[in-house]
Amino acid sequence: MIALGSDHGGFALKQEVIKHLEARGLEYKDYGTYSDASCDYPIYGKAVAHAVADGVCDKGIIICGTGIGISITANKVPGIRAALCGDCFSAEATRLHNDANILAMGARVVGPGLALKIVDTFLDTPFSNDERHVRRINLIED
Repeated sequence: MIALGSDHGGFALKQEVIKHLEARGLEYKDYGTYSDASCDYPIYGKAVAHAVADGVCDKGIIICGTGIGISITANKVPGIRAALCGDCFSAEATRLHNDANILAMGARVVGPGLALKIVDTFLDTPFSNDERHVRRINLIED
């Protein structure tokens, strides 16, 4: 299950991501926001981060205008490794090397076409399990 969350700035892109996940047959839970009315991104970043950290969802996708604020918020939750990605290479590398469990994107930075490719890359790339990457993740968590 994939946890989704956005503020008003990421709402439209989140709707595109939802359609894409449905087309792929992937289950998701939308933690809000549910409209483009102005709201506070930390509420939704925290909700997704807690869902992933608590094991309710396997991965998360969070979206705000830039992706910066919502990723900072999510990374405050222990056990979360939220990565802000604006390209497929970063999405692949953060899964392979960092075992990132939340993808953050900026709706005012990437368009829907690229965003959906980033989502696919993030979701379809497994963690490498290389000893050096496991060691580094453990250092992050300590």
